[in-house]
Amino acid sequence: MKTSPYQHLTITDRPSGVRTITLNRPERLNAVNLQLADELPPALEEASRDDAVRVIVLTGAGRAFCAGLDLDAANVDAMTSQRTASRHEQLDDLHWVGRWVLSVVNSDKPVIAAINGPAVGAGCGLALAADIRLMSEAAVISTGYLRIGLSPDAGVSYFLPRLIGLARATELLLTARDIRPEEAERIGLVSQTIPAADFEDRVLTFAETLAAGPPIALTLTRRLLRDSLDTPLIPHLRQELNSIMHCLKTSDTHNAFAAFREKKRPAFEGK
Repeated sequence: MKTSPYQHLTITDRPSGVRTITLNRPERLNAVNLQLADELPPALEEASRDDAVRVIVLTGAGRAFCAGLDLDAANVDAMTSQRTASRHEQLDDLHWVGRWVLSVVNSDKPVIAAINGPAVGAGCGLALAADIRLMSEAAVISTGYLRIGLSPDAGVSYFLPRLIGLARATELLLTARDIRPEEAERIGLVSQTIPAADFEDRVLTFAETLAAGPPIALTLTRRLLRDSLDTPLIPHLRQELNSIMHCLKTSDTHNAFAAFREKKRPAFEGK
């Protein structure tokens, strides 16, 4: 386990290139306080810059993924009050929820949300921002906001209709009801649901399969997919061409071509 400079995150690196970032406030269902809000973006940015990291897994300690904002009165006041904020903080129109989402979206490494337990509110948003969602059969997802008189944040109203369509997203946001694993997989909200007893092992196996792939092509593919919904066709075709030409200059692709010719499994060196 990597020595962590963080109070509410644990960082685990594996030789396969998988880094697991675990939200670590299990006594509060990994609900977000000021410290955790500040810690996640730099942890993701560090993983994105580290060439030894090929895939990032986000998960939660204990029995929850993330229960959203910690609703302790003192914490809510501390995270919403502008009384002692600097000018920079007062002008920050993204706040911590925006920075959480952007730190996932801007990562150059694929991000897997390993939803081990309840993912609610900003926890739901964090999971939706990831590239792939794997869900334990012991977990539940809920937008949650309307239950406590709030409109959504953390990118929930952006990602949800893109993942499952506007009609379903509207119903889930307006009812704030629980989404169980079977439904989550059926509607395409998650890629897989996994028995709780096997969850950690199967998430790691999935992540290591991704990490064995060509890292530059993984990053460029991820960027193409992220941009595809908001880019017109012709600019996107140009972006695809630029990306594939970039791949053709890498040793990853040369090794893959050679292995294909020899009918061997590609050996990616990550160079």
